[in-house]
Amino acid sequence: MKSALPKVLQPIAGKPLLSYVVKAAQFLAPTAIHVVYGYGGEQVRAAMAGTGISSWLLQAEQLGTGHAMQQALPALSDDHLVLILYGDVPLVNPSTLQDLVAGADSKTLSLLTVMLPDATGYGRVIRDVRGKVQKIVEEKDTTVRQRKIKEANTGVMVLPVHLLRKWLGKLRNRNSQGEYYLTDVIAMAVKDKIKVEPFIAPSISEVRGINNKLQLAEVEAQYRAQCARDLMIAGVTLIDPARIDVRGTLHTGQDVVIDANVIFEGKVILGDRVHIGSSCILRDCEIAADVQINAHCILEDAIVGAGAIIGPFARLRPGARLSSQVHIGNFVEVKNSSMGIGAKANHLAYIGDATVGARVNIGAGTIIANYDGAKKHHTTLCDDAQTGSNSVLVAPLHIGKGATVAAGSTVTKDVPPSVLAVARAKQVNIDGWKRPKKRS
Repeated sequence: MKSALPKVLQPIAGKPLLSYVVKAAQFLAPTAIHVVYGYGGEQVRAAMAGTGISSWLLQAEQLGTGHAMQQALPALSDDHLVLILYGDVPLVNPSTLQDLVAGADSKTLSLLTVMLPDATGYGRVIRDVRGKVQKIVEEKDTTVRQRKIKEANTGVMVLPVHLLRKWLGKLRNRNSQGEYYLTDVIAMAVKDKIKVEPFIAPSISEVRGINNKLQLAEVEAQYRAQCARDLMIAGVTLIDPARIDVRGTLHTGQDVVIDANVIFEGKVILGDRVHIGSSCILRDCEIAADVQINAHCILEDAIVGAGAIIGPFARLRPGARLSSQVHIGNFVEVKNSSMGIGAKANHLAYIGDATVGARVNIGAGTIIANYDGAKKHHTTLCDDAQTGSNSVLVAPLHIGKGATVAAGSTVTKDVPPSVLAVARAKQVNIDGWKRPKKRS
């Protein structure tokens, strides 16, 4: 990968390759999940902490796939079946794995293969005249005739541990790479009259391995396309299906419309008839029905009530909690604050650590000065309060119900209900004043 980051930690949609493989395995509810690791092992273990992996098995020397499985043997029980997956093959479908596991038993080995237009780089599946699998030959050991075979080995297989243990003990590294090939167990199974049950993968994309950044980008594009297909089948309108990124989980209601270049991260819930404009980022958000999010907005850990209008160019930071019919306009930032029904901040404002009541109107250029350099302080604006343009509310502060803050005011004291607060210097006009001139 030409990277300091181990290959299995390279990201697809913001998550490590290995996490996809582990998730697919977990879907099958296995007795245990064991990971054989080598390069960058401690980094990999740290990144995957808390993901349900049963044990980590070190392969100190990389001597081939068969050698890797030898490291896993002490953790395996002879009366179990073992499913072998690869950390750089992230998109394998759990339903494919279910079929593969169902085809194996104590006397049967299941092998996942794939038909490729060009199988260059892959081991070839060799069948006899009756179509039964005989062996797998790695690319570097193939003959000219064998290289023409389109059926390739994916490396994914299910087999009984008691037989695997016997076969791994017989592996030899007499091949062009001097490695112990796990694929050699296929020929051993045939020799021992153990049934080899091949399954051809439903799609090439789900068994594609990754060995460089180009392949990483190609697989990510496949992942995006699959997410887009799933959303459209679920009834979501995507203005451009090629330009949407789902880097987590996205739950959608009916008649949702998503424009181009929108990114979803973490867990996002979209209610019915939500419209999201282009180039928005939503991270761990819950958006109620009939919300309009205009272009170029960033929302993180925010809850938005029904019928709200956000943006364009607005930012909701963690802790933003907006009730129904709230309007947040262009270049408005809300952080750790709640806004009541119908409250508005339509232009150029900062609302931080505040409780904003119903129908409050925040004038253009208003900011809440919530930080004194050491602590954050709270501000409350009660129902129907208003602030004029370019106001500064210096927390801690309480603005009473129906109160009005005059434009240009810097308010440092609580404002009683239903009054006008004016906190600005008196204007002075100086006659005869001359503007300084530059020397020529």
